[in-house]
Amino acid sequence: MGPGLLESTYEECLCHELSLRGLNFEKQKPLSVTYKNKKLDCGYRLDIVVENEIILELKSCEKIEPIHKAQLLTYLKLSGLHLGLVLNFNVPLMRDGIVRIVNELDE
Repeated sequence: MGPGLLESTYEECLCHELSLRGLNFEKQKPLSVTYKNKKLDCGYRLDIVVENEIILELKSCEKIEPIHKAQLLTYLKLSGLHLGLVLNFNVPLMRDGIVRIVNELDE
C-alpha cells in the first residue's frame, strides 16, 4: 500500500471523526490562484479545511520535511487563512506527528 492510499484512508477516518463532533469541513477543496485578476486552476487541493478556518494537510511519511511545511504555508497564503496543521500519521504517538503552521498576514 503506497503513501497516497494510506493518506486517503486517514482522510476518510478523520472526516468521519469531524462529522461525529459536528464540525463543518470540506475535503479535497480546490484552491485557485489569482494572477493578474484572473483565477487559475493550478490543480491545488487542500486535504481538509475545518470550519473554513484551519487547513489540515495529511501525510503518512517517515518524517515531516521542510517541503511539507512550505507547502502548507503556501496554501495558507493563497487561501488567506491563518492556521494549518501538518498531520503525519506514520508515528507511534500522534502528538509527535503534528506541526502547526501560522500565516502571519499583514493587518
